[in-house]
Amino acid sequence: MSDLDVQTPTAFVSICTTHCKLVLVSSIADPFAEANADDSGAGTKEYVHIRVQQRNGRKSLTTVQGLKKEFSYSKILKDLKKEFCCNGTVVQDPELGQVIQLQGDQRKNVSTFLVQAGIVKKERIKIHGF
Repeated sequence: MSDLDVQTPTAFVSICTTHCKLVLVSSIADPFAEANADDSGAGTKEYVHIRVQQRNGRKSLTTVQGLKKEFSYSKILKDLKKEFCCNGTVVQDPELGQVIQLQGDQRKNVSTFLVQAGIVKKERIKIHGF
């Protein structure tokens, strides 16, 4: 009634005791090994993500996450609010850290502002949404 699991160098094999046969479950090569690896190699980059979220009706919200912790989020927010004539706030998220929220769809405006201010390089910005 129980299955015994045996790990061999070539494959992960499950022995079914009720039907007396070997069943190949999967190979050892894990397709998600790269995603689960915690190494910070040269190929990995940290991106600044700019997203738009639809609220109700025509209202939308722009979020900016992934900025370096050494920057003052409140000062960046203050400049963004003045530049684009919109309201905004800095929200502390347990998973994402500090996130800047702005009213309206400000994705392109925020990306050009961050590049021109020298905060982020253009290659490190990912714009998401619609």
